[in-house]
Amino acid sequence: MTNNLLIILGPTASGKTSVAAHWAYRNGGEIISADSRQVYRGMTIGTGKDYADYMVEGQPVPYHCIDIAEAGDQYNVYEYQKDFLRAYHHILACGKKPVLCGGSGMYIEAAVNGYRLLQTPVNEELRKDLETKTDEELIALLVSLKTLHNHSDTDTRKRMIRAIEIAMYQEAPPQPSPTGRESIYPEIQPLFIGIRYDRESRRQRITQRLRQRLDEGMIDEAQSLLDKGLTSEQLEYYGLEYKFLAKYLAHELSYAQMFEQLNTAIHQFAKRQMTWFRRMERNGATIYWLDGYMPMEEKLREIDARFK
Repeated sequence: MTNNLLIILGPTASGKTSVAAHWAYRNGGEIISADSRQVYRGMTIGTGKDYADYMVEGQPVPYHCIDIAEAGDQYNVYEYQKDFLRAYHHILACGKKPVLCGGSGMYIEAAVNGYRLLQTPVNEELRKDLETKTDEELIALLVSLKTLHNHSDTDTRKRMIRAIEIAMYQEAPPQPSPTGRESIYPEIQPLFIGIRYDRESRRQRITQRLRQRLDEGMIDEAQSLLDKGLTSEQLEYYGLEYKFLAKYLAHELSYAQMFEQLNTAIHQFAKRQMTWFRRMERNGATIYWLDGYMPMEEKLREIDARFK
């Protein structure tokens, strides 16, 4: 069957965006980001948007699902699925080829598999009850409700409480839709292309990229978000870079401590990303992995050979 969606995935610092942009440029494509944090405006360096990667031979490659939410919002996979579909249909209507690119496995699967996602309402009474519990009690409760494929749900108390709220809501009997049937999801035939490096190279690239982002002003970016009204707790909600930068700016960590802990956390995050991709493969997805060290031309030839 003919592929109608190219997906370029890989762990952080794998260079997947550049590959996706080059292929899209040569084949009349537009990119849909599958990154859970690049949706936020004003969070550029910390989320690694790398706008320069979307310029190929001096020409901009159109992209979607980036800079579509305000910092401080709590964007979720339910909203992403709707935004993905909007971008997907728009690109096809323009006679272009959609290219999904990112490292958020949950967002990729939500886009491709068409999961029926329920928008979970806020349960103030439940939240008040959960606020009385310790972090250890919250984690134990969350583990009893769902399988933790990654640790993002336990990064902060706010994330843990929201994850419990969602899990408990989804355990309730489903309510019939107003039309009495599921909404129709387009039939997507994906081609999964993965970009990866050997473990040691990946570690070196992550550390080098972190140093570069700090040199480019990542700390100033975090401070500007605080200056605009975000609290340290809100900043920590976004995890990884912002979690540790918030602690550094609050003088809870020295610069050296911040760098060391953040560097370790990003390495762990990349390992969790690869674990998610391996789980996708066990569940039936075929991912064609390309060595990150392959020249760009060779990568593009490999993709062309498989994209029918």
